Amino acid sequence: MPLGSAHRLAPEATFLDPDPAADVATVERALDALAAFSPGVAGATDPPDPAFGLLEVQVDGLDRLWGPEPVLVERIVAALGQILPGAPRLGIAGTRFAATTAAGAAEVAGRPWIVEPGDEAVFLAPFPAALLTPDPEVRARLVRFGLRQIGTVAALPRSALVARFGTEGERIHARANGQEIVAFRPRRTSERLVLGLGLEPPIEDLEPLRFVLHRLAGALGDQLLARGAAAGRVELRLTLDPAFARRGTPLALAIDQRFPEPTAEGEAIERLLLARLERELPLAAVARLELELAEVGPAVGQQLALFVPQTARAARLGWQLARLALAFGEDRIGRVELADPEATLAEARWRRVPIGSGSEGGFRPLVSGAVSGAPGAAR
Repeated sequence: MPLGSAHRLAPEATFLDPDPAADVATVERALDALAAFSPGVAGATDPPDPAFGLLEVQVDGLDRLWGPEPVLVERIVAALGQILPGAPRLGIAGTRFAATTAAGAAEVAGRPWIVEPGDEAVFLAPFPAALLTPDPEVRARLVRFGLRQIGTVAALPRSALVARFGTEGERIHARANGQEIVAFRPRRTSERLVLGLGLEPPIEDLEPLRFVLHRLAGALGDQLLARGAAAGRVELRLTLDPAFARRGTPLALAIDQRFPEPTAEGEAIERLLLARLERELPLAAVARLELELAEVGPAVGQQLALFVPQTARAARLGWQLARLALAFGEDRIGRVELADPEATLAEARWRRVPIGSGSEGGFRPLVSGAVSGAPGAAR
């Protein structure tokens, strides 16, 4: 819609420029805040998704931890109020559809809406039947048949709805009668492994620091191997000793490094971080060293070739290129890839790609991601 038309329709509205990255970052922070209340949290993080802004939380059995549901709602509202740009609308019910509808009704009621267990069908009965399906054709047919309220649809036999609407009729019947039809799948957050060690006395030289780094990287690598997991990124945090540091010297140094590929090898992690330390030497003695592995997920298996003896050559090449890029600069180490094999000029058939461009074996920039919306909670 043109901005002028929108102003004429809603002169009292405030119009903001779209910022999808900020929206994604806000949703991620809201999901992290909700994860402090329940391990079962879900929500779309893609702005074009129609469900973007709808956050779902499993609250079964949390009363002993957080108190009764009204108290839990107050805690969630307080936690989200510091993150979302507006007041969240919350609804609690026994099914995801009823909870989402209750969250919408909360806006009209001006308070969180809690549906008592077993009352889902009674709660849904007066709402428009168009809420039962996103299909515009099915909605139009419901109106033609005079089925304008959910309670009217719920009173019909399931077989009659299936005969008229097929599989969508089965879903409509289940929703109208307060039955769950889609299994709840909580989102899986990436694990983070952290290990720190205080140094007494503080270390000034790189060689003893390498010994400590070797211990930490090896211990975290063993944990990854025991879990059958691999890490995609590492952060090294150094706390510097202010005793003999020059005035104005930062007392902390953080090194964030993405791996060429997910790994659980402590030795490979150590070598990559050591190359970064050789390039970015601490300006004072190190009093504490902390290592954190992020983006931890299941390790991907490798298909072994039957007649090729060195199947890990490509992986080793990627790590070697990564170390060379750290030593000589990411823009000075690259690879050649085909651009247009049919080009008339030979130099147009290929192009040089820097290691830091995000290709395999290189470094990809971190994408920080986040919402405004109406979270709904389900029992």
